[in-house]
Amino acid sequence: MNSLRVAVLGGGRSSEHEVSLASAESVREGLRSAGHQEIYIEIDREGVWRRDGQALLSLSPGQGLDNAEVVFPVLHGPFGEDGTVQGLLECLDVPYVGAGVLACALCMDKLTFKQVMAESDVPQVAYRGVTQAEFRADEGMVLKEIEALGMPVFVKPSRLGSSVGIVRVGEPGALPQALQTAFDHDSRVIVEAAAPGLEVECSVIGNDEPVASQPGEIMLSAGEQGWYDYEAKYTPGGMQLVVPARLPERTRERVRSLAVEVYRLVGCAGLARVDFFVAGEEVLVNELNTMPGFTSTSVFASLFGASGVSYPELLDRLLELALERHQEERRYRF
Repeated sequence: MNSLRVAVLGGGRSSEHEVSLASAESVREGLRSAGHQEIYIEIDREGVWRRDGQALLSLSPGQGLDNAEVVFPVLHGPFGEDGTVQGLLECLDVPYVGAGVLACALCMDKLTFKQVMAESDVPQVAYRGVTQAEFRADEGMVLKEIEALGMPVFVKPSRLGSSVGIVRVGEPGALPQALQTAFDHDSRVIVEAAAPGLEVECSVIGNDEPVASQPGEIMLSAGEQGWYDYEAKYTPGGMQLVVPARLPERTRERVRSLAVEVYRLVGCAGLARVDFFVAGEEVLVNELNTMPGFTSTSVFASLFGASGVSYPELLDRLLELALERHQEERRYRF
């Protein structure tokens, strides 16, 4: 495609700031390799937008962003992947890579996402949502209902990513402290039953006609006793991605089919990574990430890379999808 002027947003206010910086650096390099002109805008931990170290103080609705033809918001977690920045970009009337406001907000909130999946009978692990107010009002009832899920369980803040704030609980006595740890990050918490089998991930790209990659299997260096926590995700050698996943062909196709189904259910656009647990022929949806880690060796890009799509080619396609969606949305009258 023709060379484009692309604004890359990196950093952000969330605990995934450093992960975002690494993703943004890879995207910038990939864009240059594909022949595009990148404009780097770093958002610091206080939320200040800076270009070349100088604060950007003027953003005017309807006037775009620094003359960029398209924006690539490589932001993870709250204040970036949750619809907030997407809403700002909509107000600026500039095309951007990835899902829109509603899909981002829905998928960022694990509890709401699971409720939507349940309404559509999508198979998933058993779970219990807990609010901080509910726990304070009747701790005993909440703990009793969580214990009914069996042990171990995973206690998670509802609206964070990269396994931040997650605690694996192996016995009921540890539940109150685990919940408090999660409440330090979010007033809404989700408790999930442990899922047997393999952790499998599948990348999806597209707007109206999404396409799923071959599924990949996550193998942890810690073996069966470990779990896919922050260290496993971001420590070199902490995990190995096996592509295609070591599953029967029928099961792999079930993963791909479910990935596209979930993508459509939540109204995604551009890209996403859908995570699963697979035990035998049972495939359970875990979550969907609207802006997954985006280095050239991250799972999202690696899964398409295994299908012969290079990193620069992948970026090209995402820019095309952003421009297509923006043009389509502007056809409607509000």
